Amino acid sequence: MAPHDEAFKKLLQTFFKEFIQLFFPELDEWIDYSHTRLLMQELLVDIVGAEARQLDLLIETKLKGQDAYILIHLEPQSYRDPKFVERMYIYFSRLFEKYRADHRLIVPIAIFTGDGMKNEPDTLSMALPWHEIFRFRMLKLELGQQDWRRFIDSDNPVAAALLAKMGYNKKDRRSLRLAYLSMLLRMKGKLDSARLALVRSIADLYYGPDANEEKSIMHEFVSMHPEEEETIMELMPAWERWGYERGIKEGIEQGKKALQEATIGRMRSRGFSDSEIADLLGLLPEEVGRANSDAT
Repeated sequence: MAPHDEAFKKLLQTFFKEFIQLFFPELDEWIDYSHTRLLMQELLVDIVGAEARQLDLLIETKLKGQDAYILIHLEPQSYRDPKFVERMYIYFSRLFEKYRADHRLIVPIAIFTGDGMKNEPDTLSMALPWHEIFRFRMLKLELGQQDWRRFIDSDNPVAAALLAKMGYNKKDRRSLRLAYLSMLLRMKGKLDSARLALVRSIADLYYGPDANEEKSIMHEFVSMHPEEEETIMELMPAWERWGYERGIKEGIEQGKKALQEATIGRMRSRGFSDSEIADLLGLLPEEVGRANSDAT
C-alpha cells in the first residue's frame, strides 16, 4: 500500500468520529459513538477485477436511542476507475449478505482523494423501461472540491490533516500553510502527542513542504504569534526546530556584525584610528581590520 493510502487509513481509523462530524454532519446526528469498533478486514473476491481485495475500513457502531448496530464502510479512492461504483455495490452486497441479520444499516462511503477528481459517479442502477429493478447510491466525498477556507476556523484534527488535500491554487499555498499552523497551535493541549504527530505527518505528506519555504513560513508565523514562540517550538520536529533556532542565531550574529561594521565605518569617518576604535569598542585590532576588509 502506498504511504499516503496507509496514512489516510490510519487517520480515518484514529479520528473516525471527527471525520464523520466534519464531512457528513447529517449522518453524525444518527450515530452513537459510545460503541465504535474496527472490524477485521473483510477479504472479498472482487468479481469486477477477478482478484481478492480487502475493504479498507469497516467500522461497527450504533444508532442513537436504539439498540441497533450499523456498519460504515469507508473506501478511499485515489484514481479514476470506471468500475469503482460497481465494486462498491459488490462490497455492499457481500456485507449485506453476511451482516443483515444483526445490522440495521450498512453505509458505504467513498472518499475520492486524487487531484482533479470531480463529479465522480456515486450511483449504480438497473431498470426495465417500465420498472426500476434496483438503485444503489453511496455517500461520497471529493476532497479536491472542498474549499479549504471553510475549514480554517475548525479545531477538527481531520480538517488540519487534510487541508492541503483540498482545492487550492498555487498562490494560496503560503496562506494555506499559515492557516494550518494556526489550527495546529489551537489543537495543542487538546490532543495527545501521538495524535498530534499523526496529524502533522499526514499534513506534511500532502503539503510536501520545501525546506527554505518552510523556514520562511515559520519565521512569519512566529512573528504573527510572538507570545506563542515556545509553544510553536514544541510543535516543530527536532530537526526543523534545530534549523529554525540555528537560523535565528545566524540572523542575530549577522545583524550584530553589520551593526559593528557600520559603527566602525562611522568612527573611521570621524578620524578615529583602528587602535582607538578597538579600545573604545572592546575589540581586538585584527577584528577592526577584518571589518575594514569586509567593508571594502
